[in-house]
Amino acid sequence: MVADLNRNLSPRRHAWLMTDERIGAALLPAIRALPPGAGVVFRHYGLPRGERHRLFLMVRRLATARKLRISAAGGLPGVGSHGGRRALTHAAHDRREAIRGIRAGAAWLFVSPVFATRSHPGARALGVRRAVGVGRGLGAGRVALGGMTGARWLAIRRYGFDGWAAIDGLMPGRR
Repeated sequence: MVADLNRNLSPRRHAWLMTDERIGAALLPAIRALPPGAGVVFRHYGLPRGERHRLFLMVRRLATARKLRISAAGGLPGVGSHGGRRALTHAAHDRREAIRGIRAGAAWLFVSPVFATRSHPGARALGVRRAVGVGRGLGAGRVALGGMTGARWLAIRRYGFDGWAAIDGLMPGRR
């Protein structure tokens, strides 16, 4: 990771961890590695409902203790949602989805995929120029998602992004 000479430049201070099943046992260490103010979007769609809810409660306790923002996709109670009618965070693959997110009350628009991503092989990346326009001027924070790393965040933040999100790019031991 880039040397943390100035805490405001540390990539992890602006990061959101997107969770899913492939993280496995690295989930809790990855959350512990996030500094206060970073965020977690809990997904884990593939788990049975009861198991997913138990894991979410564990993640929420840890995130709350670490002063992290938390959002859940797929309808879990007691936390801001990702997508849906009353969203804290919302996916924005194009301008229309960004506007839908604003109408749902989203504070954060997750603009994706900025770069090619392992999560969606073969999906066409927006590229930085198109990604910048997706949520511009809508009044919500814009989070770059898709193929993101700390180094990429430092390179593109000057274009008006307020944060970045990743799965692989935030796993312990990966840069």
